[in-house]
Amino acid sequence: MNSQDEGWGTRMKKILMALSLSGALLGGSAVVWAEEAVSTPVAEQTAAASDAALVAEQAVVTEVPVVEAAEEAAPAAEPTVNSGDTAWILVSTALVLLMTIPGLALFYGGMVRKKNVLSTMMYSLSAAILVSLVWVIAGYSLAFSGTGAYFGDLSKMMLNGVSFNALTGTIPESLFVIFQMTFAIITVAIISGSVADRMKYSAFMLFIAAWVLVVYAPITHWVWAADGWLFKAGALDFAGGTVVHINAGVAGLVAAYMLGKRTGLGRESMAPHNLTLTVIGASLIWVGWFGFNGGSALGAGERASMAILVTQVAAAAAAFSWLAAERLIRGKASVLGGASGAVAGLVVITPAAGFVDVSGALIMGLLGGVVCFWGITALKRLLKADDALDAFGLHAVGGILGAILTGVFYSDEIIKAAGVALAPTFAGQLWIQIEGVLATIAYSAVATFVILKVIDLVMGIRVSAEDERMGLDLSQHGERIE
Repeated sequence: MNSQDEGWGTRMKKILMALSLSGALLGGSAVVWAEEAVSTPVAEQTAAASDAALVAEQAVVTEVPVVEAAEEAAPAAEPTVNSGDTAWILVSTALVLLMTIPGLALFYGGMVRKKNVLSTMMYSLSAAILVSLVWVIAGYSLAFSGTGAYFGDLSKMMLNGVSFNALTGTIPESLFVIFQMTFAIITVAIISGSVADRMKYSAFMLFIAAWVLVVYAPITHWVWAADGWLFKAGALDFAGGTVVHINAGVAGLVAAYMLGKRTGLGRESMAPHNLTLTVIGASLIWVGWFGFNGGSALGAGERASMAILVTQVAAAAAAFSWLAAERLIRGKASVLGGASGAVAGLVVITPAAGFVDVSGALIMGLLGGVVCFWGITALKRLLKADDALDAFGLHAVGGILGAILTGVFYSDEIIKAAGVALAPTFAGQLWIQIEGVLATIAYSAVATFVILKVIDLVMGIRVSAEDERMGLDLSQHGERIE
């Protein structure tokens, strides 16, 4: 929500606006608003000038020497590394990598059947291995170099020009490279949740290498590069609501459609093999998300601190509302529901973490838990796709909701302190957020389909029926858990 000076009338309008947007996602009718929310004007200070009366009786005129400013303006300080900022981003980088290995590996690994645990965990491990190489070879350059609105160039291929003492703000550019690398790693690892139990390992490896270059890097350029078209338009995406979550969730849904449903789905039990692993994984993801959101401030200061605070609040609120919805509908609040609800809240707050205050985060989290629960239940049945571990329902649905609500609940105070330029009107900013969501969905879906289609024609993307029955641990890796 906006600054503390904001009136309750405007606050209520934004809350009702959020409820109507969530209602639209849940299939309900949206409320049509007759008047726009009015942003709180910033008080301007003006200096009042008054004429002083001349003293007529003054007999002696004192001469005041005129002092000319002879000093030249001091030269601008050379940019230097800030050790505090650097230390925080070093820690954040490790935390974001922790989200994938072992966090997401355990979270996903516990939710599949025993015969596919190692295969599922191997997807996350392989993402860390292969994406690291692809990123330094060409991915970083395509994402963060060049002056194009839609695509970067190869001027920083193999990190050419990223010298030892090159800086990004107050941190070394080399640190920015690996921090962004960990974002690319977890994005492709999220996709693996949609293809679990049935995708060839070799096809997955080829897919993620191509996907990082063709899909992830361009969308990153749109949103976070200085010349990207969404960045210039003023789209708010602090830590990856569009770049990471919508992008990965949509790609996962397309992959699930193209692979087809798992053999025996609806006839055989596909209950999670070990929810202990899932809870441990979700807990590591939750902790790691402080680096994901807090590190996106690229410094250790007020904005990073607020980003971490609202991240915690949104995660807790979403877990609470998810469990409440599950208790109401299914009669029990499940352990898996608590873990999934927390992840849903983390996803929803990601695009907003550097722009909202605690009250906005609380409302976003409460809405996120309910909407994402709907995403993995009613919406999943409606789509009729076998999104095995609900990458779309959690990440795409949560990312869409979070990206749109960022345009509703941004804080004027935080936006002003950060020096972020917004659209002239509230409605204009909301449209920019929606435009970013639609563009990401369209490009990710089409490009993912093309990549998978080519791979399918060349080598096939799904394991044989015999290999699937055997389990991917044995058929793809020659190992199994006893």
